[in-house]
Amino acid sequence: MADRAVPRAPQDLTPRAEIADAARRLFVGQGWARTTVRAVAQEAGVSVPTVYAAYGNKTGLARALADAADLTADASRMLAELEAPTTDPRRQLAAMAGYDRRLFERAGDIITLIREAGRTEPELASAYRDGRERGDETRVRVFSSWPAGVLREGLDVPSAVDVYAALCNIDVYATLTTERGWSPERVEGWWSGALARELLGSGA
Repeated sequence: MADRAVPRAPQDLTPRAEIADAARRLFVGQGWARTTVRAVAQEAGVSVPTVYAAYGNKTGLARALADAADLTADASRMLAELEAPTTDPRRQLAAMAGYDRRLFERAGDIITLIREAGRTEPELASAYRDGRERGDETRVRVFSSWPAGVLREGLDVPSAVDVYAALCNIDVYATLTTERGWSPERVEGWWSGALARELLGSGA
């Protein structure tokens, strides 16, 4: 009896991850404006129609990379730490700082790309804004759950969120790790301590 041929997957089933990895290399290496869908296809070893079928267009590719950032930083780990019954405010701040460190360490190049490309691409500007707003919403929820006296005297929740954003952001992270030679772990530790000093009152 003749051997049955093993079915071959069509080209359109090429893993999306390969295309995304190729796009990330090109976006970071040569910038948003100089990267074309054709270049991404060539880098990934697929056809141009395959890229369009997987992600729609160049903006869709970048948006998908942005959406994947939370997964790389393990957002579920942070949420579990925030919601643990024995978690105190200092540990909650440390959990948020740890998440931001992982996010910037693993996807800082994509965050910077989305922010820069958003100056000319409204959809990417929206993606960057959405990410910032989700972070703010988490901090508002956490800070609002604290009993009276935990926040430093004279500091309300919106102001506490602003202080957090001023300390824990991609620019501070990049300055300390790239220009000053700090390790990501050192940045995380400094963030945790600085947040506690700036946000917590005597009742914490």
